Formats: sequence, structure tokens, C-alpha cells
Amino acid sequence: MSIFTKIVSGELPAYKVAEDKQHLAFLDINPNAKGHTLCIPKKETDKLFDLSQAEYTALMHFSRKVALGLEKAVSCQRIGMTVIGLEVPHVHVHLIPLQSMADATFGKKERFSSEEMQALAKNIAAHIAAE
Repeated sequence: MSIFTKIVSGELPAYKVAEDKQHLAFLDINPNAKGHTLCIPKKETDKLFDLSQAEYTALMHFSRKVALGLEKAVSCQRIGMTVIGLEVPHVHVHLIPLQSMADATFGKKERFSSEEMQALAKNIAAHIAAE
């Protein structure tokens, strides 16, 4: 069972920003930039291309909705998207607010307090709900 499946089941906490029947979006706890969000299918699947076409399309649709709200909530030049999948064996889309290419390299990390993360998650969720 992956760490993300434990988040889905409620065994582990997360700063949730959006959820539907099949997907969950939450703040990355080791973010490249303020607002770095992960979008996952609730059903644990290791690799992106192991998803059925319908599951893949649904995840991209969900990620787009989250990205549009995220872009309104966090000041940035654009929202970058990447799927790498090596660090956790559960499909996840990284949505990263970008100011520069350095924000997309995973070599630069930011730190925020729990209170800052909670407030940020609430702000992003409100903008997603408004979409």
C-alpha cells in the first residue's frame, strides 16, 4: 500500500485542495514552490500508462480543474505539470506554480509551516470550487 493510498483512506493526513469520487488533490509536503499540488487517482496504480484510457483522461481533466484554481490562488507565471512517478509507486501529477525553470527541477525545495499549508490549501480549494 503506497503512502498516497494511506492518504486516500485517511490513515495519513494531507492538505487536501480538491476531491471527487475517483481523484484527490493535495499539497506536496516537500514542495518545489508555494502551491505545489499532487493530483492522484484514488485507485492505486503504479504507472501513468497502466491507467485505462478513461482513467487517464479523467485524471487529466481533474488535474486541469485543479491547475486552473491553483493559478488563481497562487501568483505565478504559469502552472507546470509533470508526471515522473519514481518516488511513490502510485500515479501522481505534479502541478507546480512556476516563476522560473528552477521551480520545475526538483532541486529547489520550499518550507512552509503547518498553518501556512492549511491556509494555502483552503485558499486553493476555494478557487477550485469557484471554477
